[in-house]
Amino acid sequence: MKPDHGRPRNRLDPKSNVAPSGPADQSDPQNDMKKGSPVSRSGRFSDGPSADVAQFSQSISYDWRLWQQDILGSIAHAMMLKEIGVLTAKELRAIKKGLEQIAAEILRGEFPWKLELEDVHMNIEAELTRRVPAGAKLHTGRSRNDQVALDVRMWLRDEIHELEPEIRSLQASLVALGDRFSDVVIPGYTHLQRAQPVYLAHHLLAYVEMLERDRTRIEDCAWRLNVCPLGSGAIAGSTLPLDRGLVARLLGFTDEKGNPRLTQNSMDAVSDRDFMIEFCSLSALLAVHLSRLSEDLILWVSSEFNFIKISDAYTTGSSLMPQKKNPDIAELTRGKSGRVIGNLVSLLTLLKGLPMSYNRDLQEDKERLFDTVETVRACVRLMDGMLRHTSIVRPSCAAAAADPALLATDLADYLVLKGMPFRQAHHVVGAVVAHAERTGKPLDKVSLAEFQAIDPRFSGDVMKIFNLDRAMARRQLPGAPGTKEVRRQLARWRKTLSNS
Repeated sequence: MKPDHGRPRNRLDPKSNVAPSGPADQSDPQNDMKKGSPVSRSGRFSDGPSADVAQFSQSISYDWRLWQQDILGSIAHAMMLKEIGVLTAKELRAIKKGLEQIAAEILRGEFPWKLELEDVHMNIEAELTRRVPAGAKLHTGRSRNDQVALDVRMWLRDEIHELEPEIRSLQASLVALGDRFSDVVIPGYTHLQRAQPVYLAHHLLAYVEMLERDRTRIEDCAWRLNVCPLGSGAIAGSTLPLDRGLVARLLGFTDEKGNPRLTQNSMDAVSDRDFMIEFCSLSALLAVHLSRLSEDLILWVSSEFNFIKISDAYTTGSSLMPQKKNPDIAELTRGKSGRVIGNLVSLLTLLKGLPMSYNRDLQEDKERLFDTVETVRACVRLMDGMLRHTSIVRPSCAAAAADPALLATDLADYLVLKGMPFRQAHHVVGAVVAHAERTGKPLDKVSLAEFQAIDPRFSGDVMKIFNLDRAMARRQLPGAPGTKEVRRQLARWRKTLSNS
């Protein structure tokens, strides 16, 4: 059984200055790297890497985003080391205080990120050790291999926690727009040709359903990634009596009963990136859904459709043509789906040829993940804001929905109810449509005599088929765009979203 998918709670000292949220809004450290002492390459090497090697192999220019998770993981690891006797209580207090001071400096943008220290882990640990001698013990029983596996899982868990309500808010915007214009009917389209009438709300609710599948898939992904890899070491764990369960509980890697959830194979734990690929796959599908919604909005806002108006705040003008009002947010959202899909392909390609277990290739995973998260979250938020500032042009929608050809299928159903097989009814109505086109008449202006000349089973009540209100009321099946059913679906979603 899965636990409540609310945010996993860290059980670290509540007085800690480290917030378990996503990265702070600060400048990218790759623009202000400071020189420092070369990173220790252990006793195996007589010299540090050359400048070009250091530049080529560094990841601090992007993995600095993991700093909060790295510090939280380090505090939990230190607490565990104290419990097993590696650290004294005094050393633990010093390490925790030092890490909290570093966190505060990062938040203020004052921390000296150093390129030659390669990554976020070494930057933080080296600075801690410079300030706190006991910091040299912090890496006991830990490798950067399991450390980064932990940090990325925690980071993505936090980002998913933020993304889920953003998806909910977008769903609420779609429902609210449908609610405000619940009586508006537009043509439904297949092959981008007018097909049958639907309520605008029904069209919008189709995207609410898509987004709900996206949200629940991401929720499931959060469950699968919430497994603690720390304690796996570089590849083969540790001979020290590490308490992996304690660390997992402190960091919120638990099931519904509070039991720790631990990776069960050290080699898999340090090389597993399935959770990244799963999230990027789900995000690619979310991006595709947003792209499809964007395409509809782009069509609807065009002069040819003129179904909607988007607020000036979410459109741009032309540098040459003063009359232009372009739906740039929708277009950018449609375009950004390509980079999200590309990130997924990059990750799959990255992993497909790797042997077990950790390989440095895996350093290339984070940029793709970071970009995917930042892109989909931005697209969801901007689409939400745009829809909240979108209105419906009722006259244009009404004029389009008044096309009697939209009810040709209803005309076939009329004949079916008189006992005619549907295939025959389809043929007969096709003949009526062809006659209307030849005579230049709308379908509802074909006379009863003309109807009966094509098939005598048409009777005087045939003209009632072209009453749009009645046509919408007849669509009573669950999931259909009928008047009562759309109202029911709007009410269902209002209740669902109010309770979430």
